[in-house]
Amino acid sequence: MKKKEKKVIGWREWVGMPDLGIKQIKAKVDSGARTSSLHAFDIELYTRRKVEYVKFTVQPDQKSKKGEIVCSAKVLEFRKIKSSNGQTELRPVILTTIELLGEEWEVEVTLTNRDEMGFRMLLGRESIRKKFLIDTGNSFFGLKNQSKDKV
Repeated sequence: MKKKEKKVIGWREWVGMPDLGIKQIKAKVDSGARTSSLHAFDIELYTRRKVEYVKFTVQPDQKSKKGEIVCSAKVLEFRKIKSSNGQTELRPVILTTIELLGEEWEVEVTLTNRDEMGFRMLLGRESIRKKFLIDTGNSFFGLKNQSKDKV
C-alpha cells in the first residue's frame, strides 16, 4: 500500500472554519503547542436539553473589529491549558471543521482571549498530525487574503 504524501504548509496560513461561519482567519502553525486555540470573547456557557454549549464572538481580522461573528458550539470538555506565559487556564474545548489546502477535517479547539497575541488562531500539532509538513521558512501555501471584505 502506497503511503499518502503529506502536503506542505507554512508557519502561518489562512484557514477556514465553516462550522463557525469563518471564511478565513490567519493562523500561526505552532508545532510547540499541542492544542489549537481560537481568539474568542463574550464567552457564555448555556445548557440545552442537558447538553452544554458555548456562545462566543470572534473577530477574524486581527486589525479590525469589523466583521465580528457570533458563534455557538457544543462543549466537548473543559481543559487546563498552560499558555506561553506559564499561566494555567481552564478553557472550553469545541470540535469544529478546519479548511486548509483543499482539505477539511475536524479539530479540537480551545476558546480563549488572544488579544495580546499576534494571531487570532493557533493551529497546534495535534490538529495537523499525519496531515502536513511545516516549511518554517515560508507562509501562506493555502488560501490567500486577497480581499479585505472577506471574513
